[in-house]
Amino acid sequence: MVKPKQSIQSHRKDEHVFLAEKFRHDDTTNDFDGIRFIHQSLPEIAVADVDISTDFAGTNWASPFYINGMTGGSQQTKKINAQLAQVAQITNLPMATGSQSVAIKDPSLADTFSVIREFNPHGFVLANIGAGNDLRVAKQAVAMTQANALEIHVNTPQEIVMPEGEQDFYWLDEIANIVANVGVPVIVKEVGFGMSVDTIAQLKQIGVKYIDVSGRGGTNFVTIENERRHDKAYAYLADWGQSTVESLFESRAFQNDVNILASGGIRNPLDIIKALRLGASAVGISGQFLHMVLKEGPTQMAENLLTWQAQIQAIMAMLGARDIQALQSVPIILSPELRHYLNERHITI
Repeated sequence: MVKPKQSIQSHRKDEHVFLAEKFRHDDTTNDFDGIRFIHQSLPEIAVADVDISTDFAGTNWASPFYINGMTGGSQQTKKINAQLAQVAQITNLPMATGSQSVAIKDPSLADTFSVIREFNPHGFVLANIGAGNDLRVAKQAVAMTQANALEIHVNTPQEIVMPEGEQDFYWLDEIANIVANVGVPVIVKEVGFGMSVDTIAQLKQIGVKYIDVSGRGGTNFVTIENERRHDKAYAYLADWGQSTVESLFESRAFQNDVNILASGGIRNPLDIIKALRLGASAVGISGQFLHMVLKEGPTQMAENLLTWQAQIQAIMAMLGARDIQALQSVPIILSPELRHYLNERHITI
């Protein structure tokens, strides 16, 4: 007997959570390890003087990081979203949902996303849909979670490898329509394959003001979707795309005109600070936070993230940076590999 389509989609959401955790490794290295700060022995600052807040679309976020889109669409992931919403409420962090397309197709699953508002009624929430959806779907997603903003994720490699993935990638016109008419700020977000200067230019040209360059280094959706295939035919694409660091390099020419966010491979507060130094205005985290909530539960996770906030403030004080704007001009050293990338791409930082 063939399962109904919505049951297959819900099962896929559970598979994504299981496989994201399965392929996660604590000892993973990435391009953030190729960035070093120059120690300042006399920073002439107090920790209490450091302001770690950031601005997004006219809203002040108390911290420069947020809980990025992860999951929803099944009863298991409903529980995860409820727990993450509790963490967001305690820590005053913005939170994005996972892709809501499954609940647009099957409204009985809407509560797996709207539960975020139940547990975090006054927080900053970002709805999430895939590129290729139209304005009607975008408005439904925003209404479902009473969202303050909308993420539109672009994920061509994931769709190519996904057994039931899309094959039509004419996305720009509908993204432009949503940006102009949905009524909330729109972030166009990669899902871990990074962005090039050309992609950012295309998005800016159609009116996109907020871009999450989300690079390689964290959750790998080629690996996840390939594991779901019977033939495992796409293993050779596991290293596809630009890293988050490389994508931030690619965004340099646009950072005065476009609000750049970063995600992908963020492991700790120092990685957050490195991403901010390279021009991100805020940093999204998915895989690390999924691991925390699954292994430690929401109470301990909230305590961990409050500690992260304090550590970001302390590290910025060590660097003598009173705010994020000051942080973005502190001296750094890049590895030869990262310097080579800059040279090959003719990028100056």
